[in-house]
Amino acid sequence: MGFARRDPCALADVDCLQRLLTAYSRAVDRRDFALLRRLYDDEAEECHGEMFTGGPDAYVAFVRDALSRYDATVHYVVQTQFALDGDRAEGEVHKLNWHRHHDGRIVLTSSRSLDHYLRRDGTWRFYRRTTVLDWARHLQADPGAEVDFAAGSPPGQAGPGDPSFGVLPLLAAMK
Repeated sequence: MGFARRDPCALADVDCLQRLLTAYSRAVDRRDFALLRRLYDDEAEECHGEMFTGGPDAYVAFVRDALSRYDATVHYVVQTQFALDGDRAEGEVHKLNWHRHHDGRIVLTSSRSLDHYLRRDGTWRFYRRTTVLDWARHLQADPGAEVDFAAGSPPGQAGPGDPSFGVLPLLAAMK
């Protein structure tokens, strides 16, 4: 199997889908729940196995509660594959997810989102997301590692106190 060139419209659609995925990571990691909600179609469904299945408003409430257990999270999108069909698309999204509990424990997971996207009025949004967990590891944080590694750098934060909101005003105002 090989791949042929995509037309410019298909490339623009893939760019929109990539931006949707990275906006999701930013919304979750910066605790920007208003942005998170805007990424979902009103009729969307999010499926996290036995933990959660429901619509976008309930999902945002679930995420807000789930993230309250962590000092920090980082969600990396590491690989994507998309199939486009007009105003519909599907994607398999490989992710690495890092969660630091308040007590210093760290959970590192590799997961995939099996996504369905929908374009309405020219805007791509999540329509159905199913999360698949490939593996998980529990680790213990080294309290001195962050200080040693990035001495003098301001610490990142979950929420509007993060330096990115002040340093990147255009990104912070993303709609």
